[in-house]
Parts: sequence; structure tokens; C-alpha cells
Amino acid sequence: MRLTILGGGGFRVPLVYGALLGDHAPGRVTEVTLYDTDADRLKAIAGVLAEQAGDVPDAPVVRSTTDLDEALRGAGFVFSAIRVGGLAGRAADERVALAEGVLGQETVGAGGIAYGLRTVPVAEHIARRVKAVAPDAWVINFTNPAGLVTEAMSRHLGDRVIGICDSPVGLGRRVARVLGADPADAWIDYVGLNHLGWLRGLRVAGRDELPRLLADETLLGSFEEGRLFGTDWLRSLGAIPNEYLHYYYFNRETVRAYQEAERTRGAFLAEQQSAFYSAPSYASWDRTRAEREATYMAHNREASGAGERDAADLEESGGYEKVALALMRAIARDERATLILNVRNRRALAALDADAVIEVPCLVDANGAHPVAVDPLPDHATGLVTAVKAVEREVLAAAESGARASAVKAFALHPLVDSVTVARRLLDGYVAAHPGLAYLGA
Repeated sequence: MRLTILGGGGFRVPLVYGALLGDHAPGRVTEVTLYDTDADRLKAIAGVLAEQAGDVPDAPVVRSTTDLDEALRGAGFVFSAIRVGGLAGRAADERVALAEGVLGQETVGAGGIAYGLRTVPVAEHIARRVKAVAPDAWVINFTNPAGLVTEAMSRHLGDRVIGICDSPVGLGRRVARVLGADPADAWIDYVGLNHLGWLRGLRVAGRDELPRLLADETLLGSFEEGRLFGTDWLRSLGAIPNEYLHYYYFNRETVRAYQEAERTRGAFLAEQQSAFYSAPSYASWDRTRAEREATYMAHNREASGAGERDAADLEESGGYEKVALALMRAIARDERATLILNVRNRRALAALDADAVIEVPCLVDANGAHPVAVDPLPDHATGLVTAVKAVEREVLAAAESGARASAVKAFALHPLVDSVTVARRLLDGYVAAHPGLAYLGA
């Protein structure tokens, strides 16, 4: 079976390839095609993969190309993991937003909107080429903002595009661990949008163990989300939020921490990865990866006084490559699985329409991912979900029409941007920073 990775020169590609090296079952991936617009990054990552495969006699063959149609032709699965504008673009998104006193994170708030406006036109072009060149392929979308980009691609590919994220998986594993449960034996009641969801229950043998966690101060404060949000707030919610909700619940504190930081997350990663790509090797990649994971959401932990990431939390961080392979195996081999994925809503969540991409548990088989119907969200969560989905829809409208008014509306409607005037200045700042947003300048 052939797997194509779009964004094949990206830093996290060795994670995917490493997972493939451990799969020796019938029907496994035997060929990997890396596609990227940057030939130098492709060469660097191909060299790292060759080192990884050194002692694996049946390692998947790796090929590289800068031609999109060539990369797609003959693929059974396509992993889309592109970053339009690169890390320099991410750093610019952060700077423009922080200058206006609002959040510039790559998937949340103003930064996420800017990233979406840059990425959606490219993602839709990819979706059209997949439909034309590899109509039977399944697309697994890693590209952020994952829910928004998956919804954009679904307008061309329908249910043959599925979005993934490792945050809900990591959250479920951490909650299961502190409760002494095996994640494989637990049903995780999780619902929301990508980077905007809540774990509302964890059932083992039919019994919901979450109330036991919420009632135990020591257990509740012993893992990442307990330290990040505080035990009192988790009890008030009666649920465990996805870590990205820290940007909403503690927005002022986080923005202040970002403004006072020596450099933004994007600038840090750009410098870090520049050093790696200048002298690539598997050893330097692994060191860089470990530092990247240890410093993840460092400004949020600083703002909340959560301290450094615990080793156990790092071990349970999810692993998006494992989610992707589990999804691919379930479809390719008809090995039924239950995974939390980004898919079209259908009738799963009553507050949103059928085509809205949501993040919920899905039953996966050879016919794809099927969302499980979930109980309604409480009013406070429904308000956030519907507001952010409205923002996503304005981003899609702006990308389709090029209308400045839709882009301004997307910024202005976001819960973390509290001014139409600021929304207009944000758009002007992003258009000036990114040539790819010139289509919104009029």
C-alpha cells in the first residue's frame, strides 16, 4: 500500500515513519511518497528517514517529489500536514495579534483565523487534485487549524477526508492513568470542535469514573489539566477541558505571559528547526523533538503556575502519528476501532448542522469514520462551540469569495477578539505581513 505525505519535508514526518517501521502486518504501507514545495527540506527529512530505517529489512521505500499530482497518483492514503507560510508565518501571526493585545496562537483566536485564511485556499486546491488524480484515496488531515481545514476539504471530498488531533487522545490517556484504568478499556465521552472540546465522562465496564476523579483533590491536581486549569475550576465545569481551552478561560493571563515572553512560540520553533535543518540527522532530530515537547504550552503553564511538564504527562501526550495509523489500519483492513476524530457532524451534535466538522468519538471501519451521537453540551459550551463555528464559516466564505468584509467579520466575531476596530487592524496587519493574503486587501 502506498502512503503519500503532503508536507513531506516537515519536522514531524519521522514520527509517522517511525510508527510505520513498527507495522509488519499484512496490508501494511510498503511505499511512502514525500511531497513538499521545499526541495531542501525534503532532502533533509529523507536522510533522517533513511537513518531510521537502517536496521529494518522490510522498511517502507521512501520517494520524494515536488510535483503534487505525481505524489498523489496511486496513493491509497494521503496524510496532509502542510504549513502555509512556514514557521516564519506563524511567528508573524503571533506578533501581529500581540501588538493588538489579543492572542496570536496558531489555531486559536486571531492567529488561528490568519492561519486559516492562508491555508484554506491551498487545502481546497489539494482536495480538488486528490479528487481528480486519486479519487479512491482517503485523506487524513493533520493540517491546522484541523477542524476548519477538514471542513474546507470535505466540501470537495465528502467523508473521504478525516481530521485528526492528538490532544483528545492525550487527555483521555491522562485521565485514565490517574484513575488506574487502561485507556483501551475505557469509553471516553468527549465532544466539541478541534481544540475546543470537553471530556465529560470516562466509562469503564459501564461505570463513569469521572465523578470519582472530580471528588478527589489529590488525583485531580496530579496531572497536566488539573495543574493548568486548577481543581476548583474543573469541579465547577464538571468536566475536563481540552488544554487549548486555557486560552479562553484564562485569556488575559495568557496574553500577558505571551507579551512578556522573550520570544513567541513560533519564533522559538523557527530558530530551533533552522538549526536542525542546517545539519540534519536522526540524533539531532530526536533532541529537537524532545525539547519541543517539553516546552509545549510553556507560556500557559507559566500563567497558571502549573510548572514544568511532568514526565508522565509527556508519555501520555497522545501521539498523532499513532492516531493516524490506527485510523488508516481500521479503514484499510476493516479492523473496527473507536477513535476521537474530526468528521462531518451528520446528526451527532444537535446544536450544529450536518456538514459542520466536529470532534467526537467515531466508529471506524472500511467505510470510514461514523460519528457517535452525543448528549447536548451545557449552555456555556454550546455558546463557545457555535460562536467559533460561525467564525470558521466566515473564514471559509472569505477564502471562497475574497471578500474583505467576511474576513473582518471572522476576526470580529471571535470570542477572543472584542472589537470590530481591532478586527480591521488585525486584517490589515496580516495582509501586510503575508503576501498570500493579498486577495483580501480590497
